[in-house]
Amino acid sequence: MSNVKSCPTCGGASKVKEVDSVVEYESLQNSELEKKIVQLKKAMMKYKEKSEALEAELKALKSK
Repeated sequence: MSNVKSCPTCGGASKVKEVDSVVEYESLQNSELEKKIVQLKKAMMKYKEKSEALEAELKALKSK
């Protein structure tokens, strides 16, 4: 997943790339931002599912 930050010159959302100590900003369109949001939501759901499974396992171990 690429690094997304606000552009210092225009304030819009942009991808940040650092090549040979030179930082480059590439603007993002709304459709690209929506894809990033979907990716983040999927990653959060996976993390949530894993944490809930670990909590259930911990609870089962404590009850023994």
